[in-house]
Amino acid sequence: MATTKEYIEFVCDQIQGFGEVRYRKMFGEYMIYVNDKPILLVCDNTVYIKKLDCLAELMKDAPIAIPYPGAKERYILDIENHQLTKEIISILEPITPLP
Repeated sequence: MATTKEYIEFVCDQIQGFGEVRYRKMFGEYMIYVNDKPILLVCDNTVYIKKLDCLAELMKDAPIAIPYPGAKERYILDIENHQLTKEIISILEPITPLP
């Protein structure tokens, strides 16, 4: 099942206020960019973030999954948890390089 247009727009609405938010369709799924930096991967209506040491404590109880065949494991982000989402983006945005 591919991510729906409605879901990707919902995710983008949830992260408004963190900078310029846009998304790009890639291989049938989506990458969400904040200030032109790839921050969130959305596959099958699920939001994924990279497994990084700086996120380990915040995401210790989060499920881990592989978003698509051949990908590395990632944390699944509960995008409706506004406090957690805010913390995650505030950590990831400064350390994520521009593509």
